[in-house]
Amino acid sequence: MNDTRRTRAVLGILLLISLAMITVDYRGGDHSPLRGLRSFGEAIFGPIEGAAAAVVTPVGHAFDTVLGSPNAHRRINRLERENQRLREQLRSQQIDKIRADQLNRLLGTAGLGRYRIVAAQVISAGEGVEETVSIDAGSTDGIRTDMSVITGDGLVGRITQVGPTSSTVLLATDAASAVGGRLEGSGEVGVVRGTGRRSGSSLTFELLDSTVEIKPGQRIVSFGSQGDRPYVPGVPIGTVTRIERTPGSLTRTAIVRPFTHFTGLDVVGVVVAPPKKNPRDAVLPPKPTTSAPAPPPKPSSPPPSSPPAAPSAQSSASAESTDSAEPTDSPRPRRSRMPRG
Repeated sequence: MNDTRRTRAVLGILLLISLAMITVDYRGGDHSPLRGLRSFGEAIFGPIEGAAAAVVTPVGHAFDTVLGSPNAHRRINRLERENQRLREQLRSQQIDKIRADQLNRLLGTAGLGRYRIVAAQVISAGEGVEETVSIDAGSTDGIRTDMSVITGDGLVGRITQVGPTSSTVLLATDAASAVGGRLEGSGEVGVVRGTGRRSGSSLTFELLDSTVEIKPGQRIVSFGSQGDRPYVPGVPIGTVTRIERTPGSLTRTAIVRPFTHFTGLDVVGVVVAPPKKNPRDAVLPPKPTTSAPAPPPKPSSPPPSSPPAAPSAQSSASAESTDSAEPTDSPRPRRSRMPRG
């Protein structure tokens, strides 16, 4: 009992002394009378404190990692899901913008040609021998077989199979495809055929009249089928890139680069009602304008030489008087005679 009281008293006295020393040292600042004692304590206990921290800190971090690991994993998973959602949203917005641009061009083309269309989206590409794609519009949307399919750029193909909610389109690039075509600005017609390739110059154009001149850069539109099925008139098809000359052939064949980008089909339109009047070349895009090169500068010519001055009247008169004057003979001297002696 006495030891407990004595111990408490000693602890109390030491606590009071410590508080007094802390107060004096704090108020003294850099000029504290206990500065030497403080430096001595730092020299003694500083290394011990550093060694203890080096041992205890990794252990504490390990405990924090073990205890906080489930929360950290949940937070990482939540952030990853949020990032994925934001990426998908951004991608969806970009796709929607591209599709909106394609739809605007499609409506513009349909308006120029007076085509009544049903817009659709390509949902798959055929994997068989034929060059085909599937679209998400069918008989419930008014789609029938042998209807023309276009984009905002030009002709795509024709409907070959129709289901309630989907249809199959035979592309103009298919090797079995044949479309009546007409050269821009003329009545010369021919047949546009596919080559079985979707990229590059994937079409050919055979003129029915081999005597007609055809040049690279000329553009082709659809001639139109009887009853406007399967192809309506006036749809842009492509541009002639080169001419193939086959000796002995009765026709002339041109290689054609199509206006439609067949490897990137997305938004298309099915022509459900043809125009009342043939649009002819009205649907073709405007030709790119190329500025004529400036003429080369003309070489500088030397200044014109001044004509010789006309002789003055006085000089002319003097010249005439000189030319008209005749020379006179001078008198001969007489010889004197010597007297004879």
